This record gives sequence, structure tokens and C-alpha cells, in this order.
Amino acid sequence: MDQGQSCVSQRLPLKGFRVISAEQYGAGPYGTMFLAQLGADVIKIEPPKGGDTARHVGPHWLREGESLYFQSFNLNKRSLTLDLGTDEGQEVLHRLVADAHVVANNLRGDVPAKVGLTYDALKAVNPAIICAHISAYGRDNVRSKWPGYDYLMQAEAGFCWLTGEPDGPPARFGLSMVDFMTGTQMAVGLLAALLDAQRTGEGCDVDVDLLSAALHQLSYPAIWYMNNGDVTTRAPHSAHPSATPSQMFRAADGWMFIMAQLPKFWSILVDRIGHLEIGEDVRFTTSQSRLENRAALSDELNAIFSKQPVRHWQALLEGHMPIAPVYALDQALDNPWLETIAMRDIVAHPDMPEMHVLSSPIKLNGQRLPNKAGPLLGQDSDSILGEIGYDAGAIAKMRANGVI
Repeated sequence: MDQGQSCVSQRLPLKGFRVISAEQYGAGPYGTMFLAQLGADVIKIEPPKGGDTARHVGPHWLREGESLYFQSFNLNKRSLTLDLGTDEGQEVLHRLVADAHVVANNLRGDVPAKVGLTYDALKAVNPAIICAHISAYGRDNVRSKWPGYDYLMQAEAGFCWLTGEPDGPPARFGLSMVDFMTGTQMAVGLLAALLDAQRTGEGCDVDVDLLSAALHQLSYPAIWYMNNGDVTTRAPHSAHPSATPSQMFRAADGWMFIMAQLPKFWSILVDRIGHLEIGEDVRFTTSQSRLENRAALSDELNAIFSKQPVRHWQALLEGHMPIAPVYALDQALDNPWLETIAMRDIVAHPDMPEMHVLSSPIKLNGQRLPNKAGPLLGQDSDSILGEIGYDAGAIAKMRANGVI
């Protein structure tokens, strides 16, 4: 179903709010895409030559310089090419900010101040403006000039060391989850600041850095270590550090994840798979004894699960306790359940009339948010500049001078 088309009349809570974003690659664009899907007018500022580096990430292309990768993070936005390093570019920025609500960026930590994207630089133009910043390490320390990416944060924050089999090398997540978490946290922070600015008329800077976001996700292992010196380590088959059985098991035709996080789920598990004798085994009668004898319990269960395919065990357990098949990427996206919950969408792009995209995970009144394709580079420059008072001659001059 073309969910984007079905929701065009949906009332969106951020309609009427304007977000100016000097953004690139993943973290910043991912966060502002949520705002665009919620109705904000997100104007994406891109360098005139080449634009967002995400436009050039292969291996799949719409046209030269327009990648499918870019579409992952830039649905529903408008594109304005603008050189912020020029006086003319700064004049355009200030005209935009005068009627905007948020200025966002995910530039290196020392760059926003240099190109006038901070609250101090813009408050005279618009005292209520919110300036939201994503950087690798923050803007207020000796690492502000350091470049940094998601994978580095996974390494330094301990994610890689916590991931993988106990006897294998450290491993990163299969996706750039730190980027996505940081972008989402930026969106939360700027929306909270925007609410306050609407009440008080005074804006501020909002900062989120990749390393801080990654460290915050250490959550309960961090609390355990900081208070009890308990260093969480890897367990076989991606098992939960304390609850068991809560891990991957191999069935006859593939893998599945079963989570008996609660005592009642342990009882349900042994009952529904027809092996009550395991539940009566003194080694497995309590949560603590199951943890102490995890290896033996895993051997017992693997021997049982290996005799039937994943679907057999799903039929016995799903809806009664937590279980899921371990899908490959193609299986995950071809799962009919995505159609049931409308998590796949189709939008029209000039180079691909039926471009498949993921829907927003957010629903309003039971409906997914509307989508439209991400913009071509500079696609909206003329219309945006016209909206803030530039005539055709002035726009042509700026283009000739390389400002846009």
C-alpha cells in the first residue's frame, strides 16, 4: 500500500515549523527526517559542489551523484545549495533564520562557530531560535576538532567488546546504530527546547555528541560496573548477561531467539515444548541455578530444538512467550508482517517512479506518517530563496558566483 498517498490529509503536529539543517551523511539527517515526516519544513543546506556526501555513497544509484543511500535519511525534505563560508551565504542564512524555529547541524565540533550556526551567532536575528548540534565528541573540549564516526564510538564505548561470541574477536553492530540513536536524541532535545522557546521567546544551543550518546546506551551494564565493579562480558549465542535461557538456539533449519526473561516464561517454555522434566531438574529449578548451569541448560535445549524446524517451535511458543526467528536481511524485509503493519512504503522519485522506502515507525491516530522522496541536489533553491525575498536576477547572480 502507498502509505504516503493514503496519509496526505493527515494533520501533522510540526506543520508550520521550519528547520534549517546544515547536515551530512547519517546522524543529523536521520534525526531531522523524523521532524520532516512529522510535518516540519526541513530545509537541507548543502555545499553547492557535490552536496551532502551521502549522495555519493554507492553501490546503488538513481542517477550520477544521486544515491539510494541518500534516500534513507532525507525523505520529505527540501534542498538548498548554499556556501556558508561567503558573506552572501551568511546573508541568506540570516534571512532564513529570521522566520525559522530551528537550525540544526552535524558538523565537526569546531565548525558551527566558524560558519555562524550557534545561538550566539544567530540570537540577534531570532532570539527564539534553537540551534541543535551533533558532533563526534562535543564542541567544548579538546576533541572538538577531531573527526569521528559511528564505528569509532562503538569501539570506544565498549559496544564492540560486548558483541560477538566469547572466543571471537570484538565485533561492531551490523548497522550504524550510534548515528541513529544520536540523531533521535538530538530530535528529542531540540523539540523540548522548541517547546520552551514557544513559551518564553528565548532559544538556546542543544548539543548531543556521538560518544556521549553511545556511552549513555551502556545503561544497566554501566550502572552495574560503576556501583559494583561488575564487568559485563559476552555470553555464547548472544545470551542475556543474567537471565537464562534468553539467547539464540539452533533449530533444524536455522536460528531463533527465545527469551525466558521471567519465571513464568520458563514454565511456559518447558510445558509447551513437552519437556517438563527439564523444569524439574534441580540444576534448572530457579533463575539463579539456571544461570549457574547455563552451559548445561543450553546443551539440553539445543538437543531438543535441533530436531524440528524454526516454524515448528514458533507455532508452539509464539504468543505465549517471547520468540522470534533470526532472519537474514532479505527475509526481514520480505516478511509479510511488514505489509500488515504498513512498514513499507512506495514514493515517486524522478528517476524511480516506484521507489520502495521504509515507513516512519511513528503513528498518529493509528496512521503512519506520510513520505515523499528526498530532494535532488539544490532542487528547491530557487523556490526557497524566492520565499525569503530574492528575485530571479539576484538568484542568478548568486548561482554565477558559486554561492548557491
